[in-house]
Amino acid sequence: MKPLKEASKYAKTFISMVGMDDMPQALAELTRVEQLMAGSGEFRSLLLSPVFPDADREKAVKSVAGVLKLSDKVLSFLLHITRIRVVGALSEIIKTATGIYLEKKKRAKATVLTPVELTAPQTERLRASLKKMIEKDVDIEMVIDPSLLGGVLVKVGSTMYDSSIKGQLRLLKEDLIKG
Repeated sequence: MKPLKEASKYAKTFISMVGMDDMPQALAELTRVEQLMAGSGEFRSLLLSPVFPDADREKAVKSVAGVLKLSDKVLSFLLHITRIRVVGALSEIIKTATGIYLEKKKRAKATVLTPVELTAPQTERLRASLKKMIEKDVDIEMVIDPSLLGGVLVKVGSTMYDSSIKGQLRLLKEDLIKG
């Protein structure tokens, strides 16, 4: 089975196990597990390697669940994907589940890169403009990128909106090269 197809299948399973109302908290919990897997090679190896017995894997997952204070539903899902050996696709499952959740809630997530932190009124104007453009409520994640000279770079789903000076200079350079 293709990884993307698996991720979609298990993301839908996760949503049905958790329920739409508990999704924000459940996604945050799964993200903490994903971060632990990324930060600890030993934990990742334990979950992914066929060398370790299932009982050891289950014990480790339950132990981590206690430390990270995972809900019973998230623990159950994590044990399930660990048993069937698709826990390696956890980041894709989280990404897909987040996309499905936001789509069902008629929301979108925008990642905004700016050279400096935006004020609250600037953020609200940006949110209103994005809502008007994509016709959905928008959750904004701010990322400070000092390499931008000015302006903003916005990513909503797979669409990029580049109003940065760096982006405008790149376009100008391309136009000059074309002649």
